[in-house]
This record gives sequence, structure tokens and C-alpha cells, in this order.
Amino acid sequence: MPITEDISLPSFQELDVQDVNVSQPVLVASGPYFGKYCDQQSKEYMLCRLEERDPRKCLNEGKAVTMCGHEFFRKVGQTCREEVERMAKCMEFTHVDCRLIYCKKEQKQVAKCMEQKMGIKRPPFGYFSQLRVHETSRPKPKSFATEFKDQNVGVPIDFEEKIKKLNDGSSFYSENLG
Repeated sequence: MPITEDISLPSFQELDVQDVNVSQPVLVASGPYFGKYCDQQSKEYMLCRLEERDPRKCLNEGKAVTMCGHEFFRKVGQTCREEVERMAKCMEFTHVDCRLIYCKKEQKQVAKCMEQKMGIKRPPFGYFSQLRVHETSRPKPKSFATEFKDQNVGVPIDFEEKIKKLNDGSSFYSENLG
């Protein structure tokens, strides 16, 4: 999107949000639970980005996702910190890409802790790629489709009559449409 003088950019204060400060292994270890915990906020943000087509209009939805992340990791730190850290260390030290395949025992411990202490079941494989309807209270944005004021510009007045004759079986080449 090119920036011109008539486009207003948000101020730094509007954009300044505390990041969720977790390492990659911790994020991978708790990712499915984080996704499920913040599912509504994430869907609201993505719907806003899709409908509005302007990221400046979705700052509040993005902040809601970040705040949900802070809340989630605060709760994880209070309830399942040891299990998540154990799994993160396992993934970090057994494979360069932090793969789960070598840490099944730790993964089961995290799943058990998340379900018992936080009430979050691990979502099934493919959960986040399924089509799901999201209900929102945001007003529907205006349409981006071009609106034509006069729909019949350049169409002859007797065009519909000529079309009816063609549909009645007369030959297209025998009539002069012009």
C-alpha cells in the first residue's frame, strides 16, 4: 500500500505493546494450547484483517491477541511451568529444529498438566486448519466492489428484444445486432 499525504499513520503510543517474551522452544511446547486458549481473539483479529484490508483498523484486535498471550503464559508459569520447561529443554537439546518427535514423554506430561490444571485439552491434529464459523459483534465493513451508477451504458435500447429473438431459435448471424 503506497503511503501518500492523505493517509494517517498511527502514533507510536498506539503501536507500543509489550511483546510476549518467550523462547521458541517454550512457544513450540505450549503452542497448541496457546492457540486454543486465544482462539477467539485470534479469529477476531484475522477476520478484521481480511474484511478491513487495512492493518491500522485492526490495532485493538491485535492488542487483544497479545494481551491474551500474556494472560496464557502467566497462567502457564503458575501451573505448568516445570512440565513446559522440561519439554522445551528436551526439544532444544535433541534436535536443531525443536521437533516434538524425540520428546513424547515430556509431551504427555505437558498435556496432562494443561488438561488437569488449566482445563485445556490438546486440540486434535488439523484443528486450526478446519473451517469454523466465527460470530462477531463488529459491524460489517463497506463493500470494496465498484459500484456502477448507470448499468446500461453503451447498451442499445432494443437489446433485450434482440436477445429474446435469438433465444427463440433465429440464427445469430442472420440478425444484425449493431
